[in-house]
Amino acid sequence: MAERNPMKLVILDRDGTINEDRDDYVKSPEEWVPMPGALEAIARLHQAGWHVVVATNQSGLGRGLFDMSALNAMHLKMNERLATLGGRIDAVFFCPHAPEDDCDCRKPLPGLFTQIGERYGVDLRSVPAVGDTLRDLQASAAAGCKPHLVLTGKSGGLDDAGIEAMRQRVPGLVVHADLATFADQLLSAEKRRVQEARRLASGAGATPPPAPPQP
Repeated sequence: MAERNPMKLVILDRDGTINEDRDDYVKSPEEWVPMPGALEAIARLHQAGWHVVVATNQSGLGRGLFDMSALNAMHLKMNERLATLGGRIDAVFFCPHAPEDDCDCRKPLPGLFTQIGERYGVDLRSVPAVGDTLRDLQASAAAGCKPHLVLTGKSGGLDDAGIEAMRQRVPGLVVHADLATFADQLLSAEKRRVQEARRLASGAGATPPPAPPQP
């Protein structure tokens, strides 16, 4: 029996990666504004068979700035907008705690990613994770994911020296202009792998047998 293909899973940060960030927190559906091209990128990933999951700190809950009904309304808006593009987000994992709560799920700790790995039964070492802050990258790398930085949100003004400092602190970091660029590169790499696998399966890459000796 052929081995079952592993789930194609990608983990995204929310604020600053999918939608615009705010210094005073995103507190309502009206304040939830998608980044240019981000929802289209998620739709392309979904249509290519990727399961898209969000891991996000939402300490505004713990700080009393908004409640669960407001958070649910933000995510309803996000998925309704995605649905019009043929996309979806499978699940949102969030940390509701303030920093002083001393939880294990607030990034840069890896608790949210561990929860995702357990829920989906996947080896996180094969999972790309995307974010716009150092704590996003540290959390995903600590969980074993492949860390990807987007130069949007809090990293929107990052210069070459700042990017290099990130690389020094997060080995294996890959940098992209935005979520759309990340999606394009991920899907292009997947297409090349599929084409190479088909080529090898068809024998196109095999060394031809030696010619028979001439009489």
